[in-house]
This record gives sequence, C-alpha cells and structure tokens, in this order.
Amino acid sequence: MSSDIEVIEITGDMIRLGQFLKFANFADSGAHAGAIIGDGDVLVDGVVETRRGRQLAKGMVVEVRTASETHVAKVG
Repeated sequence: MSSDIEVIEITGDMIRLGQFLKFANFADSGAHAGAIIGDGDVLVDGVVETRRGRQLAKGMVVEVRTASETHVAKVG
C-alpha cells in the first residue's frame, strides 16, 4: 500500500461507494465499479465491502486491490 493517500474531495457530506470509485477514477463505469466491488477487491476502512450503495462519509479510506497494485484514496 502506498504511503501517499490521495484525498478525493466530494461536494456533499456523503457519497455512495460505486459513485466514489468512478469519481476517483478507480472504475471506468458503474458496471465496472459493481464488478470490482462484487469481486471483493474493495475495502472501506480496512474491511472488504460488497455493497455498491454503501454510504461513505468524509475521512473514510477506500482501497481497490488489482492484480498489479493497490489504489488508496480518502474521502475528503
């Protein structure tokens, strides 16, 4: 995991996980977001999250694990 955690600023107080993945450029589309969430490749605050509609609040950390790397971002 990288020590540099990118902060992705959101406009409201909450954002859904699937939307956040697209907004942070971790997913190309809603379908892609759903697929990587369903595969168990997404962690929220260190815990695997399989609900695309999971509400994220500011300060939460999202990790996306791929075969080659792990992307990490904090909801800002």
